[in-house]
Amino acid sequence: MLSLIFPGITLLLLGISFLFNKKKSVQALQKGAKRFLSLLPVFIPVIIISSLSMSYLNKDILQNTLGHNSDKLLATLSASLAGSVAVIPGFIAFPLGALLKSNGVLYMVISAFTTSLMMVGVLTFPLEQAYLQTRIAIIRNFISFLIALIVAVATGIAFGEIRTSLI
Repeated sequence: MLSLIFPGITLLLLGISFLFNKKKSVQALQKGAKRFLSLLPVFIPVIIISSLSMSYLNKDILQNTLGHNSDKLLATLSASLAGSVAVIPGFIAFPLGALLKSNGVLYMVISAFTTSLMMVGVLTFPLEQAYLQTRIAIIRNFISFLIALIVAVATGIAFGEIRTSLI
C-alpha cells in the first residue's frame, strides 16, 4: 500500500506544479531525468556486484559471520571497517542493508556498516585533507568512526541484540 502512496502523492504534486508553471515543470522533469541517467553508470554495476556477491554468500555464511551466531564485536568492527573504506551512495547502501537483514545479519552490524559508510571516508581522505588539512581530517574521521560504533551499540541495545543489566 505504501508503495502506491508516494508515487500517487508525487504525481499529484507534479500535476499541481504543471498547473502553476508548465515550462518550469518540464524543465524540472528534464533535470531529474538527466540526473537519474547520470547515476545509472554507478548504480547498475553496484547492484550487479551486490547481487552476485549475495548469491555467492549464502544465508548460513552471513548468519555465522554477521548474524546471531557470530561474534558480535568482531562482526560490528568488521562492518565498520568495511563501511569506512567503501564508496557506495546511500540510495544503494540502504537497500543493501535491507537485503543483509533479510539474510539474518544483525541490526547493529548493518547500522555499523551504513553509519561508517556515510560518515567515515578512508578513500576520500586525500580530498578531505586538501580542504580541511591533515589533522582536522584525521580527527573528523576518527570521531565519525567512534560515533558509528556508538550508534551500532545503541542499535544493538534497542533491538535486543545486546543485553544490558540497566534497570
